[in-house]
Amino acid sequence: MAEKFLELAFTNSVRKAQEHYYGNPQRVQGSAERDKFTEEEIEFIRTRDSFYMATVSELGWPYMQHRGGKIGFLQVVTPALLAFADYRGNRQMLSSGNLATNDRVCLFLMDYPQRARLKILGHARVEDAREHPELVKQYSTPDVQPMVERVFLIEVVSFDWNCQKYIIPRYTAAEVERAVLPLRERIAELEAQLKK
Repeated sequence: MAEKFLELAFTNSVRKAQEHYYGNPQRVQGSAERDKFTEEEIEFIRTRDSFYMATVSELGWPYMQHRGGKIGFLQVVTPALLAFADYRGNRQMLSSGNLATNDRVCLFLMDYPQRARLKILGHARVEDAREHPELVKQYSTPDVQPMVERVFLIEVVSFDWNCQKYIIPRYTAAEVERAVLPLRERIAELEAQLKK
């Protein structure tokens, strides 16, 4: 577990809630300035096809947005830097607008079949694709480059793995198809034998 995440998360009000419910507040002190990803986090991030990103508006309201793409679209540039190309969407610009006044983000990455989740805290900046075509080429594949409007760069401050408790396994259509493929092949084989 990354100590910096807990140091940032366990504010005075959180410790008061911990004391109220459990008797003892948790304290974390003296953590590193930033926590860098290990190979475990890097591999997990590289195999995701979606995540959720929270920003905070200038009025103090949180905003959560889903981001999706091909597996690996969220790229680990270094153990402390993430990047992803952001595609043309609903034109609301909530995340980009929020980041103009507060660069803090929280990413929430899920692996439902394995019942794993990773939370990432960081500082994000948004670069206009029209002004930075080199970033578009660097952080997206040619087939999606015409849809890229922005590139997000996230300096990682810390991360934390959640426990598996209460995560219900869910599967994508592709995962289900891979799982049932041997059954389909066996059914076809048996049907062919019946026809003989």
